[in-house]
Amino acid sequence: MTIKNIIFIVVFISAILFFAYSCRNLIRFMLVAKKKDDRFQNVGARIKKVLGIAFGQSKLLREPLAGLLHFLIFWGFMIFLFAVIEAIIQGFYSSFSLRFLGPVYSVVTLVTDILGLLVILSVIVALIRRFVIKVPRLQLDRSAEIDAAVILLLIFFVVVTMYLQYSASIYINGGTHNFELRPVSEAISNILYGSVQSTENMYEISWWTHIVLIFSFLNFLPYSKHLHVLTSIPNTYFSNLDEIRNTLKPLDLEDENAENFGAADIEHFSWKQILDGYSCTECGRCTNVCPANNAGKSLSPRDIFIQIRKRTSDKAPLLANGVNEGEQFEKTLVHDYIDDKVLWQCTTCNACVQECPVMIEHVDSIVDMRRNLVLSESSFPSNLNAVFKSIETNFTPWAFNATDRAEWAKDLGVKTMQEDSNCEILFWVGCAGSFDERYKKVSQAFAKLMQKANISFRILGSEEKCNGDTARRLGNEYLAQMMIIENIETLNRYNVKKIVTACPHCFHSLSNEYKQFGGNFEVMHHSQLIEEMIDKKMIELKTDNNKQKLTYHDSCYLGRYNDVYESPRNSLKNLSGIDYLEMKRNKSRGFCCGAGGGRMFLEDEEGGKINIERTKEAIETGAEKIASACPFCMTMLTDGVKYFEKSEQIEVKDIAELVLENTN
Repeated sequence: MTIKNIIFIVVFISAILFFAYSCRNLIRFMLVAKKKDDRFQNVGARIKKVLGIAFGQSKLLREPLAGLLHFLIFWGFMIFLFAVIEAIIQGFYSSFSLRFLGPVYSVVTLVTDILGLLVILSVIVALIRRFVIKVPRLQLDRSAEIDAAVILLLIFFVVVTMYLQYSASIYINGGTHNFELRPVSEAISNILYGSVQSTENMYEISWWTHIVLIFSFLNFLPYSKHLHVLTSIPNTYFSNLDEIRNTLKPLDLEDENAENFGAADIEHFSWKQILDGYSCTECGRCTNVCPANNAGKSLSPRDIFIQIRKRTSDKAPLLANGVNEGEQFEKTLVHDYIDDKVLWQCTTCNACVQECPVMIEHVDSIVDMRRNLVLSESSFPSNLNAVFKSIETNFTPWAFNATDRAEWAKDLGVKTMQEDSNCEILFWVGCAGSFDERYKKVSQAFAKLMQKANISFRILGSEEKCNGDTARRLGNEYLAQMMIIENIETLNRYNVKKIVTACPHCFHSLSNEYKQFGGNFEVMHHSQLIEEMIDKKMIELKTDNNKQKLTYHDSCYLGRYNDVYESPRNSLKNLSGIDYLEMKRNKSRGFCCGAGGGRMFLEDEEGGKINIERTKEAIETGAEKIASACPFCMTMLTDGVKYFEKSEQIEVKDIAELVLENTN
């Protein structure tokens, strides 16, 4: 054993022990979170998600240039692991090589050698984008900028020293060994070196520099915003599975030991929510697509998770060591780190979750903090008092009489379940479809379509209550659960199996979140049933050559929440009088109308109006009609058209109305 080997062993053990210490602390701090969260089931589905999102970089590649840069750097490092392992083992045994892998070694060395150039190029472009072009979403505070620069430069010099090491080795040995293919390193060797002695010195310098940079990079990560290099794959693995994707987790309101409901501070979160904070890359994709932020409001999903991570670093070490008093305990995450007002600006549109490359679940944490404000502190915007009271007493967010729920249908011959429960499907009308003057017309249009198609359906009438979505997203879990449980009891009493609704919020709640409370129903959105009517020729469409330009607005709760993108489009494109146009932001990239998450009932106290942004985009298509498939979206788009004084030129209509107009 040489002096070099002995020094290396000391350096190696020191680096690994310090890294283990740092990781142990991170895990300890993560476990101060008390909220239970079981994420260990269905291993196969989780591995599949990791392969597609973490290794396939599918979300990052939604933004082509930035995605490609990250893809090259990520896979460069994955391939470089072979070189790193080889270099580390050489620290113990200098003559070691992976050449025994044979042809596999040829592939690895060739790919490593070529990929190194692409990684260097990617790092240079990344530095230019961040510090020269100054891409807006990448502009952070000075410490974060320094952090980013350090990481990128470490990556750059790790690759450079790798090339210097291999090129020196090639010169010393008079060329590459068996199965070794390093064209770039050979070219560098021919250019740089002229004597064996100086080259041997360069080999030792570059080898040691390479090793020290690798260990420095490794131990810098736990204290850097680039901690996501370590946590992003676990965070993706433990993310929500598709069958429970985008559903809020229920609170146990019967828990007598609960000190509070929701989350006021980090210990009220789950370990996964703390892991979300660790995993934030600060890339800004979430904030870049946030409708509230786009409209000039203070909400930044990225900043929320930066603050969660900051609060964790400030308080978790104390909690983990059994300390429960002092200056840090006079503060809370909500109020001191995160301003209340930004929590109420969220529309729960899920665009942030859709774009996050490391599968952070922003909406869950925002709603948990809202829950604490509502249930534990009774601190919420004053106009929500009337909304909560109306839901509790009238079973609707508006102050309408519950007995008037079926008034929209009085001239259509529609029966209630109480009158005759023998039917094929229940039409869940929803609060807007029952009480909103404009959306009553949609309920009537859809009912007429079902009658034309000879579909046997019923409604609940006055027995139907608010689905609970508005209260739940606003943090009033108690009120939401009350509505959900009472509705399930009613549906089960009539043995309802199949439901159709024109409201995406009702659709999402009934089909996904009611399952949490024992409500298992087959639920369709009305756009899906309309598509079925057309496909099966249950209704006869007119032939009309007089084309009208039309665009369609994706509801967040129909699209991003439930992947229903094509049914509405297919129905509209089947109409002969329609010249269909897409808005710039559509489908999974669609822009929120601004009414979700209870924002329908809150005032805009800061920034612009989200619906104005979206309506402007619709108008820019040149469409004469804007199609929607959601009562909230219809209201917001209609208000937007009025704002632009385009009411006489542009109509906002629901899919059901447009199809009914085009049927014989």
